[in-house]
Amino acid sequence: MTARKKRMVVIVSALALLSVSVGLVAFAFRDNLVFFLTPTDVMAGKAKGANKLRIGGMVENGSLKRLEDGLTVSFMVTDFSHSIPVTYTGLLPNLFKEGQGVIAEGAFIGDGKFQAKTILAKHDEKYVPRELQETMKKKPKSEAQSY
Repeated sequence: MTARKKRMVVIVSALALLSVSVGLVAFAFRDNLVFFLTPTDVMAGKAKGANKLRIGGMVENGSLKRLEDGLTVSFMVTDFSHSIPVTYTGLLPNLFKEGQGVIAEGAFIGDGKFQAKTILAKHDEKYVPRELQETMKKKPKSEAQSY
């Protein structure tokens, strides 16, 4: 075998190994990928088949309720077009309150109810998820300013 053929074998082998590595990494990311959907996206059926997802929006004013155990809360996540009921058991972030942006990670448990395993709140009080910014621009000012 000539030196040229040996180099070609090494290059082809390296490319094949690189392709397999990239494929395995992509497969691992696909399994751990969590979708971020607004309530409107969920109502449009984009969450079908997802066993783990994130919903994001604003905590609807007047919807936050604490249950007797002191750790379980229920609230509505809204994008000003649709709302989704969310239940969460655990400690909430300090910045979590009505009228603030929130991302809830979990799964639907039936009847359109979302059971969150993690609640994320943004540090900036002016935080609004990008998807909601466009929706807020379309709403009347009085409704959008209440958030």
